[in-house]
Amino acid sequence: MNILMFLAPFSLGLGLMAVAAFWWSLRNGQYDDPAGDAARILVDDPEDRPAP
Repeated sequence: MNILMFLAPFSLGLGLMAVAAFWWSLRNGQYDDPAGDAARILVDDPEDRPAP
């Protein structure tokens, strides 16, 4: 029963950290242009390739 006194706050803390990380990523524009990123994969642009 003593382990619950440790695990319950620990799991709540991890959950709050995950929500905070998600909120931070939203506020910093991580999801601004998902359609553009998906289309960029299909473009065959020689400038995007690494140098040999």
